[in-house]
Amino acid sequence: FAALIGIDWADTKHDICEHPNHTEKYQYSIIKSKPEALHEWAMSLKKRYPSQQIAVACELKKGPLIYALSKYNHLTLFTINPSAVANYRKAFTPSNAKDDPSDAFIQVEILILHMGKLTVIEPESAAIRSLAQLVEYRRSLVQDSVDLSNKITAALKNYYPQVLEWFKEKGTYIFCDFISKWPSLAHAKRAKKQTLLDFFNSHNSHYAHVNDARVLSIKSAMALTDDTGVIEPNQLLVGVLIAQFKVLLKGIESLDKVIKKAYKAQDDKVIFDSLPGAGPQLSPRLLVAFGSNRDRYNDASELQKYAGIAPVIERSGKKTWTHWRYSCPTFLRQTFVEWAGFSIRYSF
Repeated sequence: FAALIGIDWADTKHDICEHPNHTEKYQYSIIKSKPEALHEWAMSLKKRYPSQQIAVACELKKGPLIYALSKYNHLTLFTINPSAVANYRKAFTPSNAKDDPSDAFIQVEILILHMGKLTVIEPESAAIRSLAQLVEYRRSLVQDSVDLSNKITAALKNYYPQVLEWFKEKGTYIFCDFISKWPSLAHAKRAKKQTLLDFFNSHNSHYAHVNDARVLSIKSAMALTDDTGVIEPNQLLVGVLIAQFKVLLKGIESLDKVIKKAYKAQDDKVIFDSLPGAGPQLSPRLLVAFGSNRDRYNDASELQKYAGIAPVIERSGKKTWTHWRYSCPTFLRQTFVEWAGFSIRYSF
């Protein structure tokens, strides 16, 4: 490499330490995090080191900085675990003093001493990168919907617990629309039987015995409390949360359609569809986990270690213990753990 560069990134600016090869010089600079500033800096490197590769280290594997620098062919990006930089700093700075330029310098030192042990960031195809972000965003929205559902449940238990018995599945439009239409037990009890039945049928709830049981329960239900000081605040809160909940449900549905289309276009779809317990949500996530460049893993254990599902064994004296891997891509590990849970039912 013509030069080794360490970048300590931040939201508004990036501290840079540049070390031209075969010299003892270290040049420090600061650039803004704007795309124009990053482009100007990258092109200046190309002019100063024509037709040569430049090694750039950063404590990121993805994010705006990586996305911006990945498009330049003259830059080879290395990822360094942030904890490695922190531990290196602590080892030689017992006072725990820290500043951004010194962290950029530490990254350059790690490049000089341990480049062979670092991982080069090799971007996947655009289709895989897009699918990777889509499935991660979807999983995040699903978790948001779970959190929101728990808040709605907690508020309903304060004044309207019966509705939780009438609708076991909370993440449904029938649940949201029922509460929007009849936000309290008093409202529901005033509704006519036929109005309720028409509502259930319009939401594809066609089992007569289920609908009749709901109507009977609504008409015979007793209010938990008549205190307006309890009912009105909780009713208002539930109304706000339900509106958010419906937006989330629609967003997840939209992502599902886009993910399905993107996943269907992948040649390896048939492989991941055949995995036991994967299903329509986990199959795309597993495809993303393995990626399109399978040569980057020499064997299964390398992927296990990278994903954080391989146990870590520590030995000291006569003691030996095994623990969870502390540092890994958490979404990747979550994918394998969730798939393992779903695959258990197919293991017997």
